[in-house]
Amino acid sequence: MVENVPCSDETTVSEKADALMFMGQFSHSLDEKGRLIIPSKYRDELGREFVVAAGYDTCLYAYSKAEWQRFAAEIEELPEKSRLNRMKRRRFLSSATDVEMDRQGRVLIPGFLRDAAKIDKDIVIAGIGRKLEIWDKGLWEESLNSEEMEAIAGGYDEEDDDRPDTSSR
Repeated sequence: MVENVPCSDETTVSEKADALMFMGQFSHSLDEKGRLIIPSKYRDELGREFVVAAGYDTCLYAYSKAEWQRFAAEIEELPEKSRLNRMKRRRFLSSATDVEMDRQGRVLIPGFLRDAAKIDKDIVIAGIGRKLEIWDKGLWEESLNSEEMEAIAGGYDEEDDDRPDTSSR
């Protein structure tokens, strides 16, 4: 059990741990009607009704209703004058769709969202903290094997480097 240890931003470690609900990944296939089976591990946290929206990358994001409300409120607070903020609003709010799971845990992913994420048949559902990411399996594998992942694994900016200084050893 995580104790209520204060963090720097006025929250506690246990509050942060409670907020990070999704992790792991599952491979599935869409059926002929464009329905996706949500893994049982995610169903309770996601809720029967939830929100699916286009993601930053070529994927979809799935949010519980409560998490979507928090995320949408953050977007709405962004200054309107910024062109990038307006683009962010358009990207997320205009693509957001309420979906509902049936008794078998299936949800219909609208065609325009499948097209946006280039999802055809085989998919990966990845738990990414407060949301799920839904990827075309080929694009998911490409993203994990990309040069960007090499940069993440090996690239440290000197200013952001929190590794211990071992130069004197």
